[in-house]
Amino acid sequence: MTRPSTHLTEAQPVTADHDWQDPTSTVEDRVEALLSAMTLEEKVAQLHGVWVRASSDGEPVAPHQHDMSQDPPSWERVIKDGLGQLTRPFGTVPVDPTEGSASLARSQREIMAANRFGIPAVAHEECLAGFAAWTATIYPVPLAWGACFDPELVEQMATQIGRSMRAVGAHQGLAPVLDVVRDARWGRTEETIGEDPHLVATIATAYVRGLQSTGVMATLKHFVGYSASRAGRNLAPVSVGPREFADVFLPPFEMAVREGRAQSVMHAYNDNDGLPAAADHGLLTELLRDTWGFEGTVVADYFGIDFLHKLHGVAESPAQAGALALSAGVDVELPTVHCYGELLVEEVRSGRVPEEVVDRAARRVLRQKCELGMLDPGWSPEAPSGTEIDLDPSEHRALARRLAERSVVLLDNAGSGLPLPAPVGGDDVTDVALVGPLADTEDAMLGCYSFPAHVGRRHPGTETGVDIPTLLASLRAELPDHRIEHAQGCAVDGDSVDGFDAATALARSARVCVVVLGDRSDLFGRGTSGEGCDATDLRLPGTQQELLEALVETGTPVVAVVLSGRPYVLGPVADRLAATVQAFFPGEEGGRAIAGVLSGRVDPGGRLPVSIPRTPGGQPSTYLGPALAQRSQVSSVDPTPRHPFGHGLSYTSFEWTDPRVDGAPAPEEVTEFATDADVMIGCTVRNTGSRSGSEVVQLYLSDPVAQVAQPIRRLIGYARVDLEPGQERAVGFTVHADLSAYTGRDLRRVVEPGDLVLELAASSGDVRHRVRVRLTGPTRIVDHTRRLTCDTHVEPIDEQVSVIG
Repeated sequence: MTRPSTHLTEAQPVTADHDWQDPTSTVEDRVEALLSAMTLEEKVAQLHGVWVRASSDGEPVAPHQHDMSQDPPSWERVIKDGLGQLTRPFGTVPVDPTEGSASLARSQREIMAANRFGIPAVAHEECLAGFAAWTATIYPVPLAWGACFDPELVEQMATQIGRSMRAVGAHQGLAPVLDVVRDARWGRTEETIGEDPHLVATIATAYVRGLQSTGVMATLKHFVGYSASRAGRNLAPVSVGPREFADVFLPPFEMAVREGRAQSVMHAYNDNDGLPAAADHGLLTELLRDTWGFEGTVVADYFGIDFLHKLHGVAESPAQAGALALSAGVDVELPTVHCYGELLVEEVRSGRVPEEVVDRAARRVLRQKCELGMLDPGWSPEAPSGTEIDLDPSEHRALARRLAERSVVLLDNAGSGLPLPAPVGGDDVTDVALVGPLADTEDAMLGCYSFPAHVGRRHPGTETGVDIPTLLASLRAELPDHRIEHAQGCAVDGDSVDGFDAATALARSARVCVVVLGDRSDLFGRGTSGEGCDATDLRLPGTQQELLEALVETGTPVVAVVLSGRPYVLGPVADRLAATVQAFFPGEEGGRAIAGVLSGRVDPGGRLPVSIPRTPGGQPSTYLGPALAQRSQVSSVDPTPRHPFGHGLSYTSFEWTDPRVDGAPAPEEVTEFATDADVMIGCTVRNTGSRSGSEVVQLYLSDPVAQVAQPIRRLIGYARVDLEPGQERAVGFTVHADLSAYTGRDLRRVVEPGDLVLELAASSGDVRHRVRVRLTGPTRIVDHTRRLTCDTHVEPIDEQVSVIG
């Protein structure tokens, strides 16, 4: 039987000059000194947040009424013993950043004055596509990060996001998302980086490095399995085997923890084979902490602890749900207190929860606050006096545009529809008919976690806060000599065809028609993409497919631009289009970026982070599958995608020559190296066209014979190479045998002797050079200390060429 708490039940006065305030002491000593002086109530107070909203009049933040709350709690009651976190003070209502920062600072002063130790709260915010606050830069969504194949650029973006957050007093960001896409019908596909674990891992780890370089803690989400929900339904059960779990879903989190040193992890909502992630001790403690060495905090996804009681049915009460989650390893309940707080105090007092478990979580929270300087005597929550806070400076917009430009994917151009032709002049000639529901709306650029979509729509009449040019405005600015006319045609969703006649008439009168189709992102069924906006299949929403077909029937060349949060099938007319462009919610500068691609000013250098299916239903899948997942004679369903993972065209051309192994011409015979050694694979890429462009060299590994069925190929490295006309660069990858590891029959990860194929490819379906290698020596059992990435070498040419490892 667990003994009741022996700590004081009545708080005793605290005098100055205590050990926990001494910055010269170690963090561990300071935290232990503080923890030993705290009552149970004071420790528990550090383990939850309260949902607040900052004020534009400079008044302190106030508790926020939310759907899951009965009544807003009394602020004085909330802070009397201290407070762990403040939930989204800037991401709840539109608030001027300068005034909001002052409001948050005043609240921190009140929190510090209310508790005996003067401990402030950690303020956390969403930052998936930029800091989700009014007037903050809106960057492209994570799926666009994946399309860039450019971790360095993503790290720069995350650094800018972190600086904006620190400027207003935020300490923790709830990003990035490391879920690997398995079914693109899932509404949160737009929040993911792609369908390949290596791409997700490297891009997400770069984001973590960038954000944390500014002193803002990154939060990895959602740990783990969330994106494998049945039929792509949000919060649906997950039935994934242990090998898929280990080899597909866990590696991105492992890399972000080990190499990115992420400071926080958020548990997922889902259950895995019946066990909810929030109650999984094996996942949150044994794997994450005991094996991987994670030392940060595990925070709850919003209301996820209460869901153990309300949705999963594994707890009979909120109090029991809190006990389960805390014991499993969830340190902080978010967004507000339902299952911890007074209920948790009672669970400890009754002996049902050991106080040591509370101490464990409180120790982790206090350690982070100490590392942030929040326990130092001179810590101040105020921004520099008189500083006007600008969350969308010109350098942020410039990077947002750069990221958007590098994420646009040219899928098809067989009809030579792009770049758009030069104008012919004359008042009676329409050069471009720009039609479609997303041609002239800011919504086309926004993911569901951008502030205008996530919060702004609940505040009609409030200005967007940042300039978001539509594609129509951007294209007219890009092509001032072109006559560009616009017709909507139809809405994003719904069944109306009332606008078809005007759209088709405009198309017939034009030299070329650009139709802009896709999604409207929102939350919980209010949009066609976004959290809780799942799809039954991958047809375009509403009557957009019918509009596309009607436009093609006019005989005018049609260029399709798809602005979406997931891949869509364009049906039987896809082969009749003059060109097809894919962009994944490209942010505030997306209109200008796409206009630059359409005009030809920008080379479309993006590559697909998710496959584009050929048919809208049947079996949404990814390229990561063994032989039986491919086309075969034993099934009438052909899962071959229309465009494979990694696909993307350019306005120039590239030649791949000189395949090499260890610096010498690649031999026809097998190259051997040991199961604990490495080999260098490479080639030379030359721009053979007349204009500058980017090529993405992708390295895949194939293991033809293994203990268990393996994917036909899987990505293990990539390099984005920018080249001027006539330029060439040598690209090389140092491949350690560890990168061939997989989870074997006994669920241990193995590197075993045998033949492999290393493929230099332009996509998962376009292999340019194959190199056969053979691992020799004993089978090795490897663990979390194994090599996770290739060393990538790109021969330098000039300063403007981007090198990606």
